[in-house]
Amino acid sequence: MFTLDAPVVTDRLLLRAFRPGDLDDLHAVQSHPDVVRYLYHGVRTREEVRAKLGERTGMTRLADDHDTLLLAIEPAGSGRVVGDVMLHLASAAHRQGEIGYVLHPDAQGRGYAREAAAAVLDLAFGPVGLHRVFGRADGRNSRSIALLRRLGLRQEARLVENEFVKGEWTDEVVLAILAREWTARRS
Repeated sequence: MFTLDAPVVTDRLLLRAFRPGDLDDLHAVQSHPDVVRYLYHGVRTREEVRAKLGERTGMTRLADDHDTLLLAIEPAGSGRVVGDVMLHLASAAHRQGEIGYVLHPDAQGRGYAREAAAAVLDLAFGPVGLHRVFGRADGRNSRSIALLRRLGLRQEARLVENEFVKGEWTDEVVLAILAREWTARRS
């Protein structure tokens, strides 16, 4: 079992548990059409975000299948949440996890998503003890797929028109990396 006891600090970011005071920042992220374009949900109202924030504040533990560690991405010294990064425990028995991230467009292009995702992969293959981490992306989301590749994940599958999302058939691209591959990249 892994429990986040303290924020994760990187060169430029603070990755921490969500707090009730994050409502305005989280709403700015989840109500932006560009942010939700490739997600399963649409733009969220303030009240919908308030309900989701209530769930998010407790997502700091990985023990059982389908537990999720969901961390707010806060540029150091800003006091503002610009997105989130998650590690989902897909299978405890097989030590498999899924990584994902969301970032407000105003914070994109600065390397924040890569820095946050790398820190979560360090957790995944360090204290969490996973063997394999995968990422899934809508096949049209070339920027997210490119980021996963820059992190060292290799494409394992492209599922053609496997999901009907927001009124259209979409492809899903699956990329993954093993613990030994991540360790070799970080050495």
